[in-house]
Amino acid sequence: MDRDQRRRAEELAEQHGGVLSRSLLQGLGIGRGAVARQVAGHRWAVPGHLTVAMHRGPLPPEAMQWLAVGEVGHAVAVVDGVTSLVVAGLVGYTEYGVHVSVTRNARCPDVDDVQIHRVRRHPSEGWPGGGLPRTRPAVAAVRAAGWAVSDRQAALILAMTVQQRLVAGADLVSASRAIRTRGRHPFIRQVVRDIADGAHSLGELDFAAMCRRHGLPEPDRQVVTRGLHGRVYLDVRWDAAGLVVEIDGSGHRAGLAVTSDNLRQNAVTLGRDTVLRFDLLALRLEEATVMAQVRAGLRGCV
Repeated sequence: MDRDQRRRAEELAEQHGGVLSRSLLQGLGIGRGAVARQVAGHRWAVPGHLTVAMHRGPLPPEAMQWLAVGEVGHAVAVVDGVTSLVVAGLVGYTEYGVHVSVTRNARCPDVDDVQIHRVRRHPSEGWPGGGLPRTRPAVAAVRAAGWAVSDRQAALILAMTVQQRLVAGADLVSASRAIRTRGRHPFIRQVVRDIADGAHSLGELDFAAMCRRHGLPEPDRQVVTRGLHGRVYLDVRWDAAGLVVEIDGSGHRAGLAVTSDNLRQNAVTLGRDTVLRFDLLALRLEEATVMAQVRAGLRGCV
């Protein structure tokens, strides 16, 4: 290997987190013997069977992602799920290892610290921007929710994806219709609708049905009262108990919605009603706890 070949290899590696597959090195005219000499000289390292690192230090996350694709197989593997979301910019969420997906009939080796998922590919699911092979954020979010260890983790991933504006709610809804996940698909579709549609997804009739399931009296719905600045519309209210429940969708976190909600809640509280506030995901994930708090708020009325 001459100096020019080594320079070109290291320049290319900068675009791959410092890791190149042996096939890419072969394309540059760098064979196994040349790689072995660089490794023996303590300049390069071999972190896997099919990949070579252009340095001997710890591999950063980007390098691990390229290594995963290279070791599983460039022809079949793409970064997917939470890993794809992290590449797209997801912050505040950490998960061990790298997630890649392959087609269902693909033959590929097991790789340490890489979770391989077999999926049914859709023609438009790939990220079109080049670079690391990965899925679009909406597809990755739905798959990540399906691969999560619990409903709570699944809901967290979906909510964070929209809250951090990696994907629009409408795109997430479309992806949940196209991408099938085993076992949790109905839950994912419901949570996606909650996140995308806000309060329109969980209507007051749904909340009333929850009350019936837990032996609680049905509330009045869309009650109109007077506030400091005119009419105030309450989601549900029990007049005899002076209890109000407000159900917050995703729209309650946008713009000045929080300010408006706080002022409205204060006005209702000053009018001597008790206000309980729940977000939609709380009703999906913690129905029993929510209903227990409502029961406590109703006190002697049940």
